[in-house]
Amino acid sequence: MRRLFGSVRARATVAATLVVAVVLVAAGTAVVLSLRANLIDRAGADAESAARKVAARLATGTSWDALDLPDDDDEPVQIVDGTGRVRAVSEDLESVSGTGTSGVRPSAGPAPSGGTLDDDAHLSSGEAVIDGDRGTYRWAAIEVKPRESEDDSGSGSGSGSGASGGDSEAETDDDSDSGSEAESGGDDDARTFTVFAGAPLDAADSAVRTALTVMLIGLPVLLAVVAAVTWAVTRRALRPVEGIRAELDAITGSRDLARRVPEPATHDEIAALARTTNATLAALQDAVDKQRRFVADASHELRSPIASLRTQLEVGVEHPEFLDLDGAVEDTVRLQHLAADLLLLARLDAGERPPDRPVRLADLVAREAAEHGLRARIEPERADGYEVRGSAPQLGRILGNLLDNARRHARSEVALALRQEGADAVVTVSDDGPGVPPAERDRVFERFVRLDDARTRDEGGAGLGLAIARDAAHRHGGSLVAGERPGGGAEFVLRVPLSG
Repeated sequence: MRRLFGSVRARATVAATLVVAVVLVAAGTAVVLSLRANLIDRAGADAESAARKVAARLATGTSWDALDLPDDDDEPVQIVDGTGRVRAVSEDLESVSGTGTSGVRPSAGPAPSGGTLDDDAHLSSGEAVIDGDRGTYRWAAIEVKPRESEDDSGSGSGSGSGASGGDSEAETDDDSDSGSEAESGGDDDARTFTVFAGAPLDAADSAVRTALTVMLIGLPVLLAVVAAVTWAVTRRALRPVEGIRAELDAITGSRDLARRVPEPATHDEIAALARTTNATLAALQDAVDKQRRFVADASHELRSPIASLRTQLEVGVEHPEFLDLDGAVEDTVRLQHLAADLLLLARLDAGERPPDRPVRLADLVAREAAEHGLRARIEPERADGYEVRGSAPQLGRILGNLLDNARRHARSEVALALRQEGADAVVTVSDDGPGVPPAERDRVFERFVRLDDARTRDEGGAGLGLAIARDAAHRHGGSLVAGERPGGGAEFVLRVPLSG
């Protein structure tokens, strides 16, 4: 289980599913809220339209008690005057909440003969009981204001007679009292009406519940599909990675660096990974091959002086008078130099960086020239002595190896010069020997390499001097190349960045 959920495929599937779930929940919530808001707004618009129809009839002079109010459950209407008294309600409307009034049977009384409509509709939500059924409604309130005119005093009797069927004397005493109370004092509030019309929200609630049900059912199904598709796609995408892993495991087990991992035909990151892996394996194989050749060459180089020294010592034990002490010392010195060279190469191969110290390259050039019986040409002279950063012993070793190589192959002349080119100090060591063929000018820096017509073991070279010089030059941020001397011969050019 831990391995399953610890895999890239499982993590990608879980992550993708979670992201889709979060997006769907957020989108679904927004859709549901938007749907509910739109349906409520539509119900408000329907309620406002119904309220305006009734209010318009009031404004044109129709008495409230002569209005034919809709008795449909979808359009409950209630008319309230400015004192809060309910004047008219739909037939089956029993109670109202959310409008600030109660849906009771209307009280008798006169109404104004006409007025003006308020432009604004006030919306609210509440419950209503219609014929015993309770429901949630969106209410729209429209105010009808009385129209002031000279015959306002007679409007009450006119509308009262309209409400009572044309005979005011037929009213009961209670009705007359209530009408007188409504008109007492000429109060405008009693002649100002607010029409409340409602639109049911049951359809909105039903639509929201349906949307929620669909989401709750569809969301798990959709997430399962997303998870399955992500699992399959990730598995297919990572199949080459498994092939690369299996091949690397086989290479590790067999230690056969000649093998390579399969490269998919795609041009994606996995194909780039396979190409990089194969390039790494090729570099590793090359390094191992060089290391093996180095060990073999070193063993070969060490075997000759050791065998020679052993032979001389064995002869000396049996016949002391034939002991060649000079030859033994020479072989020992050769072994010492070879061991020192091998140790330095091992340190360079390990990536050892030279110390970052100021070195006066002009002083090193002059000293090495004096030790080899030469006179160096340094031009132009610099006050800082061609200061570079690095290790004085390693830079001196580079110059010494180049001069030893030049003296070994020169016919009569070896030249050493130091100059400045741009931001580099340039040292040239040249000789008038046979030179280095163009095809061999890079190979000559390989370890244990001797050119047949220029070097033999009898002349004392092990084929490590130039290799050490080039590696040390690279460690100092410089370069070392072989070329041809003007007029014939070999020329080695060393470049080292100046510290200034």
